[in-house]
Amino acid sequence: MEMDAGTVVALRDVGGGNNQRTVIIANTLNDTEFLGFPVLPSESVVNGKWEFEIRGDDCGLENSLNLRIPVSKPFSLFLNSIAGIYGKLKPALLDELLRMFVRFSSQTHYSALRPVESGQLPDYISASGKVLGETELFNMIDASLDMWLTTGRFNDLFEKKLAGFLGVNHVLTVNSGSSANLLALSALTSHKLGHRRLKPGDEVITVAACFPTTAAPIVQNGLIPVFADIELQTYNIDAAHIEDCISEKTRAVFLAHTLGNAFNLDKVLEICNKYNLWLIEDNCDALGTKYNGKFTGTFGHISTFSFYPAHHITMGEGGAVATNDREIYRILTSFRDWGRDCWCPTGGDNTCGKRFDRRFGSLPVGYDHKYVYSHLGYNLKITDWQAATGLAQLNRLPGFIEKRKNNFKQLYDDLTGFGDYLLLPEATFGCEPAWFGFPVTVKNNGKCNKLNLVKYLESHRIGTRELFAGNLLRQPALTDADVLLRVLNSGVISSAKLSEKYHQLLPNTDVVMKNSFWIGLWPGIKTSSINYVTEVFGKFISGLG
Repeated sequence: MEMDAGTVVALRDVGGGNNQRTVIIANTLNDTEFLGFPVLPSESVVNGKWEFEIRGDDCGLENSLNLRIPVSKPFSLFLNSIAGIYGKLKPALLDELLRMFVRFSSQTHYSALRPVESGQLPDYISASGKVLGETELFNMIDASLDMWLTTGRFNDLFEKKLAGFLGVNHVLTVNSGSSANLLALSALTSHKLGHRRLKPGDEVITVAACFPTTAAPIVQNGLIPVFADIELQTYNIDAAHIEDCISEKTRAVFLAHTLGNAFNLDKVLEICNKYNLWLIEDNCDALGTKYNGKFTGTFGHISTFSFYPAHHITMGEGGAVATNDREIYRILTSFRDWGRDCWCPTGGDNTCGKRFDRRFGSLPVGYDHKYVYSHLGYNLKITDWQAATGLAQLNRLPGFIEKRKNNFKQLYDDLTGFGDYLLLPEATFGCEPAWFGFPVTVKNNGKCNKLNLVKYLESHRIGTRELFAGNLLRQPALTDADVLLRVLNSGVISSAKLSEKYHQLLPNTDVVMKNSFWIGLWPGIKTSSINYVTEVFGKFISGLG
């Protein structure tokens, strides 16, 4: 049967059963070969050809027609195929058509590294990276076709799925891990917490060997960070000295699980309970890490997560906060959403049933609750496009975690032989890390030098990273006199100058700043690339004499 080019026909693949799907394609080259839109399960391929049945009742033909299209036949770009007949398609049908097209015809995009062959330089082995595929791409297009853009159905699903994975009551997405940290600390300043609220001048215990956005919200909220030293090898707070940092002004502890290795939660929780302190877990580098069989990010009053491309899962930019406390969750939601008092979901109204029935502050009775603000907040929401990406990534998370663990073990086993020169990482007792990176500390033996080693690795296309700020107190951001006065005026040291006496209290932090760095073990790194990394380490050390 001959049909004119541009004819729109309905197709149902002949697989039948649950695989049966009716679609539309447009344009023909001849009776049996179509340009258009193949929406077919793999089992519909017979003898190297796609098999279709065109149903007469679908497209107005008197009889049904079977088509066989060579698999090797290049299909035209879908949008070009439908450009001429766009106006003839019902919106609902076009919507479904676009979604199905993306699902079945998008190409897979993996940020994987090619194997290293003898005598060949590899692709740059970056310290961190993302692994994405066709599911993420479909979800992104699917969310875009909704035209909702702000947080919507994908965001709701993501929050529920992440909460279920962690085993927490509440998860709230935000636009970055840094925003998550700002939100978590800001929420604890809420007047709704009564006498437990954090107030300007209160002290928060943290470490200086951190990513700056763990400590920055403390200063940004007018609070005083009190820096404790860390342990070498675990790179986390030295829990034995936490109580030395406590004063009558101490109100909270804000710590990260460094590079996916949990800090000593047993000791930290014991101290927080003893002194009635808030605990915020910065879990941005540790999604999937377990401590005593329980996921980190579930122990503190609030925990934070990052979904930047470097992290365990990604949505481009993005983050989240988690809590088991309903009141804290509402406060977090308020601070995230402009500081509003209303907790209606985006696009929703009158969840409480009293939208126009109450009085707040000195506002008139019945002032619309959607426009009542109980905090000076922000707008830190993500788009549904980001949430759609994250939702697909969550399905990959268990595999990502396992790959990170395997890469860590291979690196550790391979580098153990260099113990005279390198101090290798050590998991905190009771911790099963989902490692973010592989930290290395160069020993002071008069032979090996960190800077020389890092330059050598980079020259051989192996990415390296500092342990974030190294020592935050030596960073330019804290050389400003006004900031220093606030940071150091904590009872530990009262000085507007960066006193060396303060650094004498943080000897291991300075060791990390001078001698430590980390290399990658993210899921896109192949076994062959890790073999190459070990080889390069060996060549450098063998040249030391």
